Amino acid sequence: MSRIYWDTMLFVYWMEDHPVYAKRIRHILTRMEERQDRLCTGAFTVGEVLVGPYKMRDVNTATQIRAFFESSFVEIIPYTLKTAELYARIRTDHGVSPADVIHLACAAQSGTDVFLTNDVSLIGKVIPGIQFIAGLDTNLF
Repeated sequence: MSRIYWDTMLFVYWMEDHPVYAKRIRHILTRMEERQDRLCTGAFTVGEVLVGPYKMRDVNTATQIRAFFESSFVEIIPYTLKTAELYARIRTDHGVSPADVIHLACAAQSGTDVFLTNDVSLIGKVIPGIQFIAGLDTNLF
């Protein structure tokens, strides 16, 4: 069993049934369930995923999304003072965007085995607290 952290776009691809990525995301989810991996993400992800429905004034979809993130299916990693310190260190050492650093800091704080992303600029970075940063094309699943 591994702790797998998803960045925001993986949830968006899955929830919006993206024509290119949704099938791969479903495969990864199936493999995670078979292996009894733990799906994790940061609280920041919830806000990012809700932007689309709120822009469209789609209260029904927003409610469904909140219910999904409140379920036991996904572990939400909070942004704490420890996360803030990790944020500062990662931002200083790696110079990636603030949004990406929030995700990396949350993942590092929680002791993530795999940080899964479709952002090629993050793949392969070495961040203490994260064993491995991989892209959607990884053969881990």
